Amino acid sequence: MNLNDMLSQSDGLSVTVALLLLLMSVVSWFIIVYKSWLLHLAIRDLTACKALFWQSGDWAQARAHWQATDSQAMFMPLLNAVTQPDLGLSAQVAASDQLTRRLREGLQAVRSRLQFGQDLLATIGATAPFVGLLGTVWGIFHALTNLAVSAQYTLDKVAQPVGEALVMTAAGLAVAIPAVMAYNLMGRRLARMDSELEGLAYDLRALAQAKSLPTP
Repeated sequence: MNLNDMLSQSDGLSVTVALLLLLMSVVSWFIIVYKSWLLHLAIRDLTACKALFWQSGDWAQARAHWQATDSQAMFMPLLNAVTQPDLGLSAQVAASDQLTRRLREGLQAVRSRLQFGQDLLATIGATAPFVGLLGTVWGIFHALTNLAVSAQYTLDKVAQPVGEALVMTAAGLAVAIPAVMAYNLMGRRLARMDSELEGLAYDLRALAQAKSLPTP
């Protein structure tokens, strides 16, 4: 029996579970592909930005280098934090406190972009097996109910619908395993990048306090 026959003989809940697993798989793979590309660019750009920053003669040249190198404008919030002073009430705070707050907000902005999709991957990895199990349990119940109505209890009549229902469990695992693996692998890469970003923010703060900030 092919997939079309299976779906045609399934009830609404079974079809809904199958479509939900398909949607979760599509979303999961989209995030995996997109984040792999994004992290590749981010790691490359961060390495280049750090190297070019220390080769710059002043803040203006550093900004020009970062704008040319940071292809996704991922790390500009950190540089903006040390080159754009506060206005309004926040300007009344001590300069060192202003700088710390701006760098903290810059780090949060960078982390927010880098963390995109991580929560969704974790959710899919944790729930997909149970969604598949729900489809299996309901499929077996539905199959046995139909057999009871037809009053045919031969082994082939029981094994086929039960085997088809078990496919849902395998489908749930097939959705969950790539999501969990990607979450763990990307989490380690993000942790390393976060450490580098904190070090860069510390260096920027130290340099900004050592030199007078440029006039915007």
